[in-house]
Amino acid sequence: MERGSVLEHVTGLRMERVSINGEPADTPATWAEKMAGSIMKRSPVIYDEWDYVTGTVLKGFEELWRETGDARYFAYIKSTVDSVVSPFGAIADYKPLEFNIDEVREGTVLLFLARETGDLRYKVAADQLRQQLRDQPRTKAGGFWHKKRYPWQMWLDGLYMGSPFYAEYAARYGEPAALADVVRQFTLLEEKARDTRTGLFYHGWDESREQSWADPQSGCSANFWGRGLGW
Repeated sequence: MERGSVLEHVTGLRMERVSINGEPADTPATWAEKMAGSIMKRSPVIYDEWDYVTGTVLKGFEELWRETGDARYFAYIKSTVDSVVSPFGAIADYKPLEFNIDEVREGTVLLFLARETGDLRYKVAADQLRQQLRDQPRTKAGGFWHKKRYPWQMWLDGLYMGSPFYAEYAARYGEPAALADVVRQFTLLEEKARDTRTGLFYHGWDESREQSWADPQSGCSANFWGRGLGW
């Protein structure tokens, strides 16, 4: 993929600078670099804990590194991850038995570092997240519970938190059945949580209909959720 094409795809904007009153205007790439510089200046690492927010921001740094080739962005990704992943691949404060699918989000960064560095620690850490998904409680229809403490519930954000890592891991390490399972997670939520009138998705679906927010007929929550739809 040519440099610039990722941000063009995401934003629909070309990467060339446009002159305004003789001065070059900022592009999506220059704004991304300004944001990254601000983050790095304010925080030596994003968070010193395993967290989906960290994973989301570091994915942005990964894309920016690919666009620019600037080694500072790669170093920031690595130092942030290394603050919570030991040389032996243990993830600090990660609690797999909570079956929190949010915790899987940062796994894509582990796969990135495993590929780019060859350091085994990142594959060992990624294997732990893959094992969580093998053991993750499911609805009767086969959808991942969002967390152990949220039984029988699929949430829209769970697709974003778990599926990118799940799909990339399965593709890289030859698990075709897992790739089919990724598709199943989407088709299930499409079937259960999509509003037929608007085409929008409700935030959550409770298979048991036991939650106070669940519609007694559909099991869906009352509201759509813009951020989840954006993801």
